[in-house]
Amino acid sequence: MKDILNRLIRHESLDREESRRVLVEMAEGKYNLSQMAAFVTIYLMRAIKLEELQGFRDAMLDLCVPVEADAFDAMDVCGTGGDGKDTFNISTLSSFVVAGAGQAVVKHGNYGVSSICGSSNVLEYFGCTFTNNKEVTMRSLEASGICFMHAPLFHPAMKHMAPVRKELGIKTFFNMLGPMVNPAKPRKQLVGVFSLELARMYGYIYQNTTKQFGIVHALDGYDEISLTGDFKLIDHAHEVVLSPVDLGLTKLKPEDLAGGDTVAEAAAIFKNVLENKGTLAQEAAVLANAGVALSVANGLDPKTGVLLARQSLHSGAALKSFKKFIELNS
Repeated sequence: MKDILNRLIRHESLDREESRRVLVEMAEGKYNLSQMAAFVTIYLMRAIKLEELQGFRDAMLDLCVPVEADAFDAMDVCGTGGDGKDTFNISTLSSFVVAGAGQAVVKHGNYGVSSICGSSNVLEYFGCTFTNNKEVTMRSLEASGICFMHAPLFHPAMKHMAPVRKELGIKTFFNMLGPMVNPAKPRKQLVGVFSLELARMYGYIYQNTTKQFGIVHALDGYDEISLTGDFKLIDHAHEVVLSPVDLGLTKLKPEDLAGGDTVAEAAAIFKNVLENKGTLAQEAAVLANAGVALSVANGLDPKTGVLLARQSLHSGAALKSFKKFIELNS
């Protein structure tokens, strides 16, 4: 590790195989906490290179507990986190709306690191217990249309890194990796990222796969479609800038998306939205992300996707999916 750190300090970069090997060796416990903290801190001070991101992704997928969900034609709906915006759980809510619309979802998530309430925090609040038991995971996917893979259980090799990430309490390159290392390797995915640079890196990597994907970044910094302004959408066909109007929705204010100061407050927003008791702004943000996810999964225009998402939410199908999910995972 000393040689690697010295090279990185000299502003050199690692190739794909070196990056993969370093992460594998971290997983094997070959480095101490100080060395690992120094390693991730370097990537807080300079941009990660494409080959490094690919190598880290390769290592995580090699070491994960795999999930075979191809038969369900499932998708993931997630964000990288790390945008520092402290919004309510938009992507997690969107996942249940997508599931309610009939599109199976293999959701990959974790506790919040740079935010108060990540997907794991809010689901755990409602009684969800996490497991990497494949039978339980598949039963949940089949019966409720959605399963949840709590990242630490499906990436047990990263346990040595967990204390470092928790103590740092800020985004690291692991935030960049999260959506790329879903153990189910879904063929469909909507990914929200916290920067345009990362959006383009994801686009380059995903365009060299057979994945149906949409990568979104709000131009004012959100790692999701915030409706607070325009957002970039990258898919196989093009790279475009869209506005709330393009989705048939209206512009929101940042304060409309506040997630609360505690997990309990975030959970209250979550429950209200699913029960059609949320604010119009909260509902709109969820419909935007769920709608674009459905458009990506089914080759539809975004406005049609939003209409399907609205039907899922207003009909109670999204809530039904959520209740069934909690029943099966408690």
